[in-house]
Amino acid sequence: MSERKVMTVLSGKTVTPPPIWLMRQAGRYLPEYRETRKSAGSFLDLCYNPELASEVTLQPIRRFGLDAAILFSDILVIPDALHRNVSFSEGKGPAMDPIDVSGIEKLDASDVMAHLSPVFETVSRLRTSLPGETTLLGFCGAPWTVATYMIAGHGTPDQAPARLFGYQEPAAMEKLLAFLADVSADYLVAQIDAGADAVQIFDSWAGVLGEKEFEEYAIKPVARIIASVRARRPSAKIIAFAKGAGYLLKDYRRKTGADAIGLDWSVPLSFARDLQKEGAVQGNLDPMLMVAGGKALQDGIDAVLQALGQGPLIFNLGHGITPQADPENVTRLVQRVRSVGGAG
Repeated sequence: MSERKVMTVLSGKTVTPPPIWLMRQAGRYLPEYRETRKSAGSFLDLCYNPELASEVTLQPIRRFGLDAAILFSDILVIPDALHRNVSFSEGKGPAMDPIDVSGIEKLDASDVMAHLSPVFETVSRLRTSLPGETTLLGFCGAPWTVATYMIAGHGTPDQAPARLFGYQEPAAMEKLLAFLADVSADYLVAQIDAGADAVQIFDSWAGVLGEKEFEEYAIKPVARIIASVRARRPSAKIIAFAKGAGYLLKDYRRKTGADAIGLDWSVPLSFARDLQKEGAVQGNLDPMLMVAGGKALQDGIDAVLQALGQGPLIFNLGHGITPQADPENVTRLVQRVRSVGGAG
């Protein structure tokens, strides 16, 4: 089997040029995705259709030859499996029944894995369809980020409803985060067993937390997931991405046990270099450069490579690629990383 370069980096080794994949690489910026999406019905229907979910996962691999494919799904399939009536509407984002203290007491995970079985079938299909050298990534949402949607019933700019809930109902918040951590660990183990090489935990709303809350809401639940996964699958490789966490990332790898930490575009490259001394990092090009293109894109790529290319790096964006991105800029990005990244 050809070397899966992402897995090599996740073991702490440097690969030159660094492997590359992009968060949300299967998505609305691709015309082939939009065509497939039309035939799927709702967004959740697409997530739960193994044939179509496999197809959209493979589309960016065919087009760009990226080093990793990430399962096409959504972080909110967990609350959907918990019968929170999740829905997605164009222009408004996700919505669900908001949860309260009594709802948290009644949460039942007994049929979650059965509900998510189509996702595991998608993973199995992908592992047999992907080129041997392509790493297959599974994922879940971090408990804090998933909880923010469950508490508010929708996304909010600074997740004030969830933050307020945590202050007013600390025991219920702790219980919800622990529950979500345990369900998420089961979910990741099932993805690994279905064929995922590694998994990523997305904490998209970690950046709204203060220092104490980051410890309680972002670090402890993610550490609980990783410990649970590793207890059952000791060789599991796990990336943790706490968007917006800034300086709080200083001890994040050590405290969570993650093999690699994802960095958003606001993380200074000098700080990223310090974080890389302890192991692999992933990131952290500004997604807006995929819209801008040109010299700005080239300079951004070169800056990341110059700062981080001599250590264990998985080249990625600092968050998901946006619908406005030009696919030709992805082609340019991959070419630039593979040509310049091998120099020096």
